Amino acid sequence: MTVNEELQQRRYAAFRSCGRLLSGSRPVSLRERMASLAADAEGVHDLDERPDVYGDGVVRALERRVAALLGREAAVYFPTGTMAQQVALRYWAERTGSPMVAMHPLAHPELHERRALTRLTGLHTVWPTTAPRLPTPAELRTCEERFGTLMLELPLRDAGFVLPAWEQLVETVAAARELGARVHLDGARLWESTVHLGRPLPEIAALADSVYVSCYKSLGGLSGALLAGDEAFAREARVWQHRYGGKLFQQWPAALSALVGLERELPRLPRYVAHARTVAAALAEVPGARIDPSPPHTHQFRLWLPHTADALTEATLRLAEEQGIALFHYWDEPGAPGLAMTEVTVGAAALEWTSEDVGKAMAALLALL
Repeated sequence: MTVNEELQQRRYAAFRSCGRLLSGSRPVSLRERMASLAADAEGVHDLDERPDVYGDGVVRALERRVAALLGREAAVYFPTGTMAQQVALRYWAERTGSPMVAMHPLAHPELHERRALTRLTGLHTVWPTTAPRLPTPAELRTCEERFGTLMLELPLRDAGFVLPAWEQLVETVAAARELGARVHLDGARLWESTVHLGRPLPEIAALADSVYVSCYKSLGGLSGALLAGDEAFAREARVWQHRYGGKLFQQWPAALSALVGLERELPRLPRYVAHARTVAAALAEVPGARIDPSPPHTHQFRLWLPHTADALTEATLRLAEEQGIALFHYWDEPGAPGLAMTEVTVGAAALEWTSEDVGKAMAALLALL
C-alpha cells in the first residue's frame, strides 16, 4: 500500500467515526451506499419496471427531468463530464468552422483532462484572461485570436468557485454573440449558482447554446453528466455519445442516484449557500486565515492558512481520530510553500454548526499543529 493509499484509508476510518463534520459528507461503505440508493430511489422512480438498457428507461426519465429544469428542448446523459464537453465543443466547432475555443486557463478542460480536447478532437484553446475570474466583454473583444465558441465555467472552481454578477454574465455572452461565437456553459456546479446570480435555472441556461451539468457534484449522485440544448444538438450529441463509448448497456444506478439528488439536494442548495457565508465568516476570524472569495459565491469556497499542507493534514486527522470532529478533507500548497489551501463544501452536515462551533473547532485544530 502506498503512502497516499494509507492516508486515504486513515481518513476514511477517521471521518466515518466522527460525530460532527463541517465540510463535505461523511464517507460511506459500499453496503451503505447500495442500501441508501434502494431506499431513497423508492419515491423518485418506479422500481418495479425493468432495468434500463442503453438508456431507454430511467436514463431517459432523467434526461427529460433535466431538460425541463433547465428549460431546454432536450438533454443527453453521458458517463462523464469530460466526454460530454468534448461532444458539445466539437459540435459548435463544426457549426462555426472554427477549431478555437475561448476559455479560462483554470477551466476544467485545461487543468483536469490531460489535454483531451486537443488530443482527441483537434480543437485548440485561447485565453481571453488569466485573472482569477471569468472574462469581461472588453477582454473578449480584444482577444488575440478569433474563436468560434466561448466556454464559461459557472462557477469557476479553480479560481475559488467564483461567479460573475448577472449583468456582467449577460454582457459577456452578448459580446461573444457580437463576435459570431456560440456559447457553451460548463455548469458542473450550475445548480447552486442561482443564489449569487439571482436568476432561476432556465433563465441562466437560456443565455447559452448548450449547457453541461453534473449529476454528482452538489447533487451527490454516483456519477454522470448531461448536455442540454435544442433537439438538433441533442440528436448529434447522441451520435457522438455512442462513438465515444458513452452509450453503456446499463447506467440505471447512476441515473437513479441523480434523480434522488434532484429531489433531495437541489431544493436544499440555497440553504447551503446561505450557511456557507456564516461558516466562511467564522473561519475568517482564525489568525492568518484567508477566505476566497469573501463572501462565498456558492456553498463552496477556499480556506487558506499559513501552515504546511502536511502539518494541517496530520492535525485534521488527529482531530477526527481523537475528538470526533471532521473539519476538512484535503490540504494542498498550490501557491507559496507554507501557505496551504483546502476547499470547503457546506452541505447538510454543516447546517448544525454555529459560528461559535466553528471557532472552537478551529482552535482545537491549531492546538494540534
